[in-house]
Amino acid sequence: MFANRVLSGMRPTGNLHLGHYHGVLKNWLTLQQQYECLFFVADWHALTTHYDSPEIIEQNAWNMIIDWLAAGVDPSKVTLFIQSKVPQHAELYLLLSMITPLGWLERVPTYKDQQEKLTDKDLGTYGFLGYPLLQSADILIYRANLVPVGEDQAPHLEFTREICRRFNHIFGKEPGFEEKAAQAIKKLGSKISKLYRELRARYQEHGDENALAEAKSLLGEQQNLNAGDRERLFGYLEGSSRLILPEPQTLLTQTAKMPGLDGQKMSKSYGNTIGLREEPDSVTRKIRTMPTDPARVRRSDPGNPQKCPVWQFHILYSSTEIRDWVQQGCTTAGIGCLECKQPIIDSVLAEQAPIRERARMYEEDPALMRNIVADGCENAYKLAEETMRDVREALGLNYL
Repeated sequence: MFANRVLSGMRPTGNLHLGHYHGVLKNWLTLQQQYECLFFVADWHALTTHYDSPEIIEQNAWNMIIDWLAAGVDPSKVTLFIQSKVPQHAELYLLLSMITPLGWLERVPTYKDQQEKLTDKDLGTYGFLGYPLLQSADILIYRANLVPVGEDQAPHLEFTREICRRFNHIFGKEPGFEEKAAQAIKKLGSKISKLYRELRARYQEHGDENALAEAKSLLGEQQNLNAGDRERLFGYLEGSSRLILPEPQTLLTQTAKMPGLDGQKMSKSYGNTIGLREEPDSVTRKIRTMPTDPARVRRSDPGNPQKCPVWQFHILYSSTEIRDWVQQGCTTAGIGCLECKQPIIDSVLAEQAPIRERARMYEEDPALMRNIVADGCENAYKLAEETMRDVREALGLNYL
């Protein structure tokens, strides 16, 4: 396994905007300088919520890859690929589903949350329920040990670690492991043995982390176990002596809070975005018509930047000097709202200019992009197949 391998992906569900750039892509540009990185188009994931409009996925996928390259993702340093072109993702997803407790999927925080938010879609499908497991397969198939996520996504990675432990526990055991573990349990005595089994069942079947912690504490208190038996019983709780799939670690990313045009988080669902490669005239128009502090009805009325969506853009884009100018000018009515917005317009257009310029090369010659992706898919396929050979062997599926 590569010592520091990073995996990350995006769903091709629409054009990327500045929120994606500041929230994800700028982190990718840093990570590609430090680690071996694999970035992928999660087109199967897009189908979990957009299965009724698959025609949008192909064009969105190619547009998104152009966005990545235009933003500065370097194909000489990064493997760029499309999820559905590496079928081992689906194979591992299927095999992991054989051992995944249903309750583990139902307790993923975003499962019910997304169902409540996306009320216009029928998400009562197996694919939507199972998408956290597909995410796990995406990570584990490359034995990626670092996964960049925000704090809100950390539960998904913890789910992956739980699946990893369960897989290693079931399929990575030493010869005679079950018998040796059973003999070790008998040494605990009938009362402690019964409690140990109950705690193990609560963790294995329901993912009860408190039960796991209690069982570990219980084992730590036992004086009649030798070191070998103690380690076996720890392994019997959550893993084994053979590590087939290594546990990935959370790489918490520092993401800039990219505001939308209305002050909310920038999101397609709110209709408040600025496209990553949006035309300058459109960008200028959107920013010039942004809502401002409602107290400034007239040009002569003083305002409060803290109550103005434009101020959030100044925090992200403007220098200290410009922010001081805005504070002074707004609170004294020394500047008007259009004057206040002009530095933002200049900064956003300056940020987008090189992105649009780099994109033009791939727009004019799509073969350049497709060749990059073809090479990336081939590399990803080889890495995934290395993992699947070990997985198939562990499951006894290498007999042909």
